[in-house]
Amino acid sequence: MQCYDPHTSETAVDSRRIERLRKKAEKMTTVVITGVSRGIGRAMAMRFAASGCTVCGCARSVRGIDELRKRSGPQHRFDVVDVSSDSEVTSWAGRILEQYGAPDFLINNAATINANAPLWEITAEEFDQLTAVNINGTANTIRHFVPAMVERSSGVVINLSSGWGRSVSPDVAPYCASKWGIEGLTRALAADLPTGVAAIPLNPGIINTDMLQSCFGTGADSYPSPDEWAEQAVPFILAMSSQDNGQPLTVPGM
Repeated sequence: MQCYDPHTSETAVDSRRIERLRKKAEKMTTVVITGVSRGIGRAMAMRFAASGCTVCGCARSVRGIDELRKRSGPQHRFDVVDVSSDSEVTSWAGRILEQYGAPDFLINNAATINANAPLWEITAEEFDQLTAVNINGTANTIRHFVPAMVERSSGVVINLSSGWGRSVSPDVAPYCASKWGIEGLTRALAADLPTGVAAIPLNPGIINTDMLQSCFGTGADSYPSPDEWAEQAVPFILAMSSQDNGQPLTVPGM
């Protein structure tokens, strides 16, 4: 009869625990971000990469994507994609999913803002272009990435909202409409998702970006830079989980 050796048993348990931790450490956190060529999208991409994540990003700017490719390691991927085009997103998502699998975080950041003006002075073309990126672009990435996240039963979708997605100001009605739409779209998506997957509308706060400068002028200079913002935002995002599903969150301190 074999005798029970508690020391051997503990060693075996410890070995299994170490092996599980090793396998977990080997799995890189994969983050997909839209609108990475400038502003907070670019700052997030660089900060996530510096944090050890694998970053897959897209933007319309060829120059911006080329710069990110030069500055990033081979484990990252950046592509020129117009998120308002469902066919472009279809092809891009297919390549990302084949190479990296379902993302751990899908961050819909790409957005535009209208030139300051009352709603009745905004042309139909400008309004349509804004909603095509801000709303349709978000829906396009969800359509092509989320099924893989659902199949894996894990992952967090973060749709960038705004203070103007929860309040209003004059001269930015189209932008407000798009961000209020993102709030509703995201919370409804959260109700659709199975256990393990989350959708979160995230208000990034007020950051000194080109977009803010177009609205605030020199007043934008009093707010944090995108890089300063990312130092706070990226750890906050990485701590999100399925327990936050449907909760409208705001980056702290911003």
